Amino acid sequence: MELRKALPTKQIIIPVVVTLLLICIWEAAVDTGAIANFLLPSPLQVLSAMIRDKDLLCAHGITTITEAILGLFWGCVLGFIVAILMDSSPLIHAALNPLITISQTIPTIAIAPLLVLWLGYDLLPKVVLVIITTFFPITISLVTGFASVDSQTINLMKIMNARPWQVFLHVKLPCALSHFFSGLSISATYAIIGAVIAEWLGGISGLGVYMIRVRKSFSYDKMFAVIFLTSALSLVLMGAVRALEHICMPWKR
Repeated sequence: MELRKALPTKQIIIPVVVTLLLICIWEAAVDTGAIANFLLPSPLQVLSAMIRDKDLLCAHGITTITEAILGLFWGCVLGFIVAILMDSSPLIHAALNPLITISQTIPTIAIAPLLVLWLGYDLLPKVVLVIITTFFPITISLVTGFASVDSQTINLMKIMNARPWQVFLHVKLPCALSHFFSGLSISATYAIIGAVIAEWLGGISGLGVYMIRVRKSFSYDKMFAVIFLTSALSLVLMGAVRALEHICMPWKR
């Protein structure tokens, strides 16, 4: 019992201590001139830039997180539909599996300009790119989860005259939830990255647009500020996924 209580503490304290140590080394390296300041701003300069531009960062951040959440939601919907279809028939699985794999070999940086050209500069092309980026981990994790169900349990349900939707709801879905949330955690990080990449290549607002503007003015402190904010948003989204997993899987507790 004591070991279980100590484990989460170590999982929190050790990463925090290591992160603070790296930040201190970074600050010392810039302050002592070991790294030129015009090449790498110090953490204090990045923090100062973040405070100065907090209103702009907040406005652009809201746009990016909106695109990421919408894309992640519809990516989940699409992933569920495709995974259920692939699980329902070996023929559909054989037909869709290579297409899904091929869809992930196309660089997002090549798709984004086309989406902007076809769908405009508003929210829609960014959301579509996030959907393309996020549905793959969700689909694959769900297909794997559905396939991992014990066949004897399914046979037992069939002997008890359970209908296919009852087998899915009471056996397959609960067994696949753990795989689903693993895929969703990966997709949550991809969602923010996908939204920012889409904004780089065409947009009116968002963290990607902000990064392009500050890069042209060589404001590297502001560049690092938005990089840290992007990482923070990814961590927040992953935390929300963990909280949702905690709610949806009470048996794990």
